[in-house]
Amino acid sequence: MSDYKERITTEPGKCGGRPCIRGMRIRVKDVLGMLAAGMSKEEILDDFPDLEPEDIQASLAYATESMDHPVLTGG
Repeated sequence: MSDYKERITTEPGKCGGRPCIRGMRIRVKDVLGMLAAGMSKEEILDDFPDLEPEDIQASLAYATESMDHPVLTGG
């Protein structure tokens, strides 16, 4: 998903500057945590009616890109 940057926002005064969904106080970390806990996308959308399916995909895309960095070891 190339347009996730339009859905994931960071604001210094909101949620401690952590990445959120479309300026709301729903953090990417929380969406990912719900998925990791086994919640389905449908359950998340039912619990958070302001979320859209694309927001969940954007959270996954954001996490994927955030993890794409080299790991340096002292070897």
